[in-house]
Amino acid sequence: MNTTKESPRGTSRRTAIIVGVLYIIGTVAGILSLTFTGPIRNAQDHLVYVSANENQAVMGALFVLIMGLALAMIPIMLFPILKKYNEVLALGYVVFRGGLEAFTYITMAISWLLLVPLSQAYAQVGASNPSSFQALGILLLDPGEISSVTAIVFPLGALMFYYLLYRSKLIPRWLSGWGLAAIIPYFAAGLSALFGIIDPLSAVGIVSDIPLALQEMVLAVWLIVKGFNSSPVDVGLAKVAMSQA
Repeated sequence: MNTTKESPRGTSRRTAIIVGVLYIIGTVAGILSLTFTGPIRNAQDHLVYVSANENQAVMGALFVLIMGLALAMIPIMLFPILKKYNEVLALGYVVFRGGLEAFTYITMAISWLLLVPLSQAYAQVGASNPSSFQALGILLLDPGEISSVTAIVFPLGALMFYYLLYRSKLIPRWLSGWGLAAIIPYFAAGLSALFGIIDPLSAVGIVSDIPLALQEMVLAVWLIVKGFNSSPVDVGLAKVAMSQA
């Protein structure tokens, strides 16, 4: 019986396509989560709004969860490729963007889901004691500690990732260099939000995120269409395999 073993190049091409698709899924889910949760954040009474629009809060939480899981799968898929260049940084990338970042998004999704039963209780007895309900609702609506963790975790993971891509030349250096440069305003905005200087959803915060968000979409399309470049490591492995044949 004949068996066909998939070549490393074929595996790399498939991985590139999957990673590109995951980037797009994560970005679209993130935009949809803001679409559903934005009106809740802007409502004068968050709990009253949620009690009347429970499905909107649930959908917002669902899209946050989809975004977190899709983005968490990317470093897991890329680890076998990136570890050839620097296993420590590749593992750090998995920990920061695969583990810690996924944890923050899952926690955010749970917070949004908890708003639903809280809003139901508030609708029943909130009129007699609204302050405690509203305080808890604000905490669930904007878990500041979790957002602060994301502001640190995401840039550090992205820095490891784009540094590895820049050194390995798996993608054009202008694209990985763009990622490295785009981390700077993203990280600055995250730190500013951490210290209460700006609102992360303010115009300044959103504009600071645009360069990296745009870069990730360009990267996603590049990976789907072009895949990874042939690298010195790949060539070296191929020569070893040929010499052993």
